[in-house]
Amino acid sequence: MTSSRRASYGADLLLTAIASVSWAFLAMAAVAALGLHLLGADAAGALGPMTAAVVVLAVGGSLTPTGSVEAFGLTGAGAHTTVDIAPLGVSLVGALLLGRVFARSLRPLGPMVRGRELAARAAAVAVLFLLLLGGLAWAGSSTITFDGSGLNPSGSGGGQGGLNIPGVGDVGNIGGGLPDRLAGLAGAKASVGFSVRTGPSLLGGAVWVLAVLLITVLAARRAPLPRSWQAAHRTVRPAASALCTVLVLAVVAGLAAAAGAATADDHPGRVLGGALLGAPNGVWLGVALGLFVPFQGTAAGSLLKVLPDPLPELLRAGTEQAVTVGRLAGMEPLVWLLPVGCALMMLTAGVLTAARTPRGQGGAVAFALRRGVALAVATGLALPLLVLATRVTADASLSVLGVDAFGAGLKLSGSVGVALLLGLVWGFGAGVAGGLLVCAVRPREAGEVRPYPVAGPYSPSAGYRPAREESNPYLRQPGQVDPYTAPTETGPMPPPRPRRPGYRYGSSPVPPPDELPPPPPPPRGRG
Repeated sequence: MTSSRRASYGADLLLTAIASVSWAFLAMAAVAALGLHLLGADAAGALGPMTAAVVVLAVGGSLTPTGSVEAFGLTGAGAHTTVDIAPLGVSLVGALLLGRVFARSLRPLGPMVRGRELAARAAAVAVLFLLLLGGLAWAGSSTITFDGSGLNPSGSGGGQGGLNIPGVGDVGNIGGGLPDRLAGLAGAKASVGFSVRTGPSLLGGAVWVLAVLLITVLAARRAPLPRSWQAAHRTVRPAASALCTVLVLAVVAGLAAAAGAATADDHPGRVLGGALLGAPNGVWLGVALGLFVPFQGTAAGSLLKVLPDPLPELLRAGTEQAVTVGRLAGMEPLVWLLPVGCALMMLTAGVLTAARTPRGQGGAVAFALRRGVALAVATGLALPLLVLATRVTADASLSVLGVDAFGAGLKLSGSVGVALLLGLVWGFGAGVAGGLLVCAVRPREAGEVRPYPVAGPYSPSAGYRPAREESNPYLRQPGQVDPYTAPTETGPMPPPRPRRPGYRYGSSPVPPPDELPPPPPPPRGRG
């Protein structure tokens, strides 16, 4: 490879990495900032560091919260908070844009790509992604200060001991009348800070970006693959692309439902902001529950208010509870619609898988069984990932001079092993059902285009009208008269019409021979 070609190749790699990573981070930052603003979080602290911290959390990063409460210049208490939750709304937007730009950059390479070139392009994207993530880790540190005068002890009921925190709202009567005491402290201030843990965040970001690139290569049906991966184009890609499609459509349906709920809510901005940041969290949690994956959860304090009904009623006991569709349906019968919707979603994935797969040899049953195995493998890997991505762990406590200000906790996690087994079962059943439906609607004879043979004897196509033996000269017996030239009762057939002089069929008019110019004289030799 010459130096000019190497420079062009390096520039192509760099431009691909810049386009993929920059679009992904810009979209994630925009969604995170808009969601935080709609939630009113910018009323309590700087929006920039909070946006950076949310983006870091969305790509697998980690935060270290710290806090203290000072009164009259004396440190009287500390705060400790642990939060393990990823805003999947931000993650999904970044993954979609990163994967789409990366996949489109591979199309000009042709039907196949070398494995080394694919690895080099992925490595360039991953390195640039981690560099920008390191910058966000440095910027994602801030301190949020709550002034004592900003704590409203009257609450919504006037003298009921409610606590109103700017950017959060009324969290109710907590701490046994502590808001009244806080408001009486002259110059009291509570500061809660957070900083990004650089090492774990870079490690989590590396896993996130490599997972997104791998899923993109396996699900992008138009992107080229290395020669050794060509089997994956016919087996893995249809199932992976179909499953990704239905999961994204489920999130879109959740956003539409949130937009409808916001129109009837007293605080529509908070509903929309929460949907932008966490719609995939709720939707994919519902998908796992609808596919009968069992969860374990506990909740206490003000975090019960952020859970959808009937989860707060189930977890209000304060002890660890089993969260299943059956227990939730016992409190709200409409929950039984969740498994029905999830079953239809999986059937749609099965139909898309079969429709995007070449029929090949064999009957409909064999084709459906192959599609069932492919979708079973894809769902068996995807469902445990959804369970891990939607787990929530949040624990917070803040004390002032030994008196609790508030306490809140939330823990929700699912069984990964059961999710793996259920994913295999659901995927196989949906793939077989989808394959049979596609074969019934689109049979091979009417739905498939048969390729032309590469080599072999010539096989003429069917005629436009039925053949007539009397018009075929090769089938005429010796001495038999041609019916088209034999004389009829009215006389012999007229002779063919002569052509017009000076004209040729399919060309411009030609003058008569006597009007043609004389030919040029032959060239004379030298000497």
